[in-house]
Order: sequence, then structure tokens, then C-alpha cells
Amino acid sequence: MSSQESQKAMGNPLAGGPTGQTSGPTGTTRRAAPDGNSGWVSGGVVFAGVLMLCSGVLAAIQGIAAIAEDDVYARIGDYVFKMNLTGWGWLHLILGIIVAVVGGGLLSNQPWARVVGIVVASLSLIAQFLFLPYLPIWSVVVMAIDVFIIWALASYHAGNRAATA
Repeated sequence: MSSQESQKAMGNPLAGGPTGQTSGPTGTTRRAAPDGNSGWVSGGVVFAGVLMLCSGVLAAIQGIAAIAEDDVYARIGDYVFKMNLTGWGWLHLILGIIVAVVGGGLLSNQPWARVVGIVVASLSLIAQFLFLPYLPIWSVVVMAIDVFIIWALASYHAGNRAATA
């Protein structure tokens, strides 16, 4: 067995072999094509699932607080989107439960969860935008989280799921 063959068997990246490099016709080595899902993207999907799970639970708590005690949030004057705090509370409670369920679906690698996650994160983004006058800083933080979730789920290529699982 030659030195190069033994290095290939041991997985030396410069000798070609099982680490993703192939040998060309002239004996030179070249890298195999990337699979389309970088570690950032596939790790981002898992992180998006965790964020959706946590964000959903927090939105449900936010909704319960608005339903149970109308004095928790500041009263505002005229607002274009007139809905009392109890209505906002029910909206956040229902949306929070859905977001948490979809986050759990992402973490358990359900095929439907990625597309539903994009839709639900978009709805959460819109709801938080409309809720800005009541909790401005928290709404902006949740909107930024929703934008990350949408990016992570939209940039993941489902055809390469086996490479990251």
C-alpha cells in the first residue's frame, strides 16, 4: 500500500477520500461541491425552532396577562387599530400557542413545519407591529426574532435534509 493510499484510507483531506475531496484525472485533488446547507443555515433552523417554542410560550403569557388584567399594559389614546386589550390578549394567546406548536414541529423535524413556520412567524411579526404602542421595546425585540426565524426557515434547502440530520 502506497503512502497516498494509506492517507486516503485514514481520511487525509489532502489525499482525497472520505472527507469530501476527489482526485482528478491528472492526480490532482479538488473539493467536492457543497451540499447547499451550510452549518449556519441548518443550525439556524434548529435555533429557529427553539426561538419559536420560547416565543410562543412568552406570547401566550403576554396574552394571558392582557386577558386577565387590563392594567398590566399602558393605556393609549387614539390608535388606528382599535381593539381592546382583551381582544389583543386572545390574539396573542392563540398565536402564541400556534407558534409554540410549530416550533416543536421544527425541533422534531416535521416536513410541514418549515412552511407553516414561515407563515406563523410572519403573522407574529404583523401582530407585534400592531401591538407596538402597548409594549414598544418588547415588540421590536420579538419582531427582530421573527425576522431571523423567517430567514432561517426560508434559506434552508429541504432536499438536503439527510446531510444535516
